[in-house]
Amino acid sequence: MNTSTKSAAVVLGVALVATVGAQPASAKGLDVRASGTCSKGSVWKLKAKADDGRIQTELEVDSNRVGQAWSVRLSDNGVLLWSGKRTTVAPSGSFTLGRLVANRAGTDRIRATATTTSTGETCSAVVVFPG
Repeated sequence: MNTSTKSAAVVLGVALVATVGAQPASAKGLDVRASGTCSKGSVWKLKAKADDGRIQTELEVDSNRVGQAWSVRLSDNGVLLWSGKRTTVAPSGSFTLGRLVANRAGTDRIRATATTTSTGETCSAVVVFPG
């Protein structure tokens, strides 16, 4: 491959990446995800996906302990969307919370926190959904 062919391939590749990365939040299939470890080893996953002008959110916390009660809060840009209790279930010792929420103007910073009183463990999850 000669130098001008390589240069053209690089320019085309950069143009494709720039085009793909510039999709609006309302684009069908836009999906952002994050995962991490809670304060005492449980694992969390938080997803947000475009859904007909709204955002489908899903939080999963996996502690590997069935029957653990968790206090959970879900917010968007600091506005409380949901607050309540969830209990981990068999077989995996996890719970899932799914909510369909409004797609607010601009970037949505969706935050979920979960705390269990049995151990004091806390999970803090954030995804940023572009606006």
